[in-house]
Amino acid sequence: MSNQLNNLRVLKPIRQALRNDATEAESALWQCLRRSQLDGRKFRRQHSIGYFVLDFYCPSERLVIELDGGIHDDPEVRDNDELRQQAIESLEIRVLRFRNEEVFFELKRVLATIRTAFTC
Repeated sequence: MSNQLNNLRVLKPIRQALRNDATEAESALWQCLRRSQLDGRKFRRQHSIGYFVLDFYCPSERLVIELDGGIHDDPEVRDNDELRQQAIESLEIRVLRFRNEEVFFELKRVLATIRTAFTC
């Protein structure tokens, strides 16, 4: 993947704002992913690829983790999510989606699901 697609400078203020205003679910999952804690895999939070800002991205695995709150129940948002996911997957990047509630109440299962997506 071209470096021209990663962390476009124009999106830097958006990425920073999203990191500073992380949801509770993002903060909780980040505590498990940061500092290569999950099986030695390095994750980045609020990493952008093209014009998409991703919740979490593991470059070595080409794996995206997206967390969805209640807004994602809206049909228009859900359609947008699907198109966004297809665009990301067209770059040969896998996407895993979890509901915020899953992070709060089933964190061990969420982490186990992420681990099973590791290929190397």
